[in-house]
Amino acid sequence: QVQLVESGGGLVQAGGSLRLSCVASRDILSANRMGWYRQAPGKQRELVATITRGGTLVYVSSVKGRFTISRDSAKNTVYLQMNSLKPEDTGVYYCNAEIPGTLVYNYWGQGTQVTVSS
Repeated sequence: QVQLVESGGGLVQAGGSLRLSCVASRDILSANRMGWYRQAPGKQRELVATITRGGTLVYVSSVKGRFTISRDSAKNTVYLQMNSLKPEDTGVYYCNAEIPGTLVYNYWGQGTQVTVSS
């Protein structure tokens, strides 16, 4: 099992930047993949960016070139650097960990609100 705690959300004007952090209660390299997802009001939760144990990065097309996912395994922390923010980036951002076991288990943090004003 793993607990995930996100921080770093807030209110920012369009064009601004935020950095989200996700601290895990165990070694993040034990996960197949760590990622960030977001959910806008009235919409389904969508993948934003993921990083695999081997370091492969995946981004949704709408954030490519603006967002960067990274990790610090010594701190059991995954980051999401968000630049050139747009109003459509508004939503609750969730950290996810995909942990292998008998099955593959998905764990979620409580979410952090990001609001981008125009």
